[in-house]
Amino acid sequence: MVTRENIDTLGRGGGDVIGQDGEKIGGIGELYVDDETNQPTWVTVKTGLFGTRESFVPLDGADVRGEDLVVPYTKDQVKDAPHVDPDGHLEPGEEDRLYKHYGRSNGAAQGVRDTAGTQTGSVYGEGGAAYGGTGESAGLAGTDTERTENASEVSGTGTVGRDTSGPATDDAMTRSEERLNVGTERQEVGRARLRKYVTTENVTKTVPVQREEVRVEREPITDENRGAALDGPDLSEEEHEVTLHEERPVVDKETVPVERVRLGTETRTGEETVNEEVAKEHIETDGFDEGRRP
Repeated sequence: MVTRENIDTLGRGGGDVIGQDGEKIGGIGELYVDDETNQPTWVTVKTGLFGTRESFVPLDGADVRGEDLVVPYTKDQVKDAPHVDPDGHLEPGEEDRLYKHYGRSNGAAQGVRDTAGTQTGSVYGEGGAAYGGTGESAGLAGTDTERTENASEVSGTGTVGRDTSGPATDDAMTRSEERLNVGTERQEVGRARLRKYVTTENVTKTVPVQREEVRVEREPITDENRGAALDGPDLSEEEHEVTLHEERPVVDKETVPVERVRLGTETRTGEETVNEEVAKEHIETDGFDEGRRP
């Protein structure tokens, strides 16, 4: 609930109006106060590009959160509200249209009207000071033009012309534009790893092998071997045996290192084109011929 004590906090400037879904709707503009109850009843929200449009929002069901104001409406509801100039007062027909748009009863608006149907609540701007109020000596809150002219008189700036779009400013208009700042950021795009696994394959090698075979050697009796041949009985039975040998392949395996493998990275530089829209303010004159000199 928004009370009279919250006006100073909300009027310091810089606060925002937050919708029921937590989305920022716009900046806090002006607060309208009911003179009978001395409680805030309406707030204007600065919407549109650079806050050039102000929309009225009822404070029924609103809540204060720090310097921000949370209302039970969405951003689209506020943006689609009937357009009413924040000129310091609300006409009965304007209030009726606003309450109907927000689904509020028209009876809730009677507290901010006098018996003639004219709104008599005080209007509080961003600084928290009242622009005007009711009572025997106050009357209605001043319009934007009156506030601008009064501000010029108080400040003594000698402003040429007047500000017709909102609170009083000086005699210059600031033109702003968006600049596109493009940088780079490093982010992970993938991973690479080394994995070692074992496979088997057949290897065929041919090796020479030797083996012994039996062969019969015969030699005639000569004077040199006669003694060995006649050694022993004249007739007898004998057996002689010979052990044969052969080579067979023997397989032995050993593990030996053959190479080292590692992962490395290299940086390559390319170009990417960024396409983005930027907003730019333009200032034009109306009813003034720059080529004409007095």
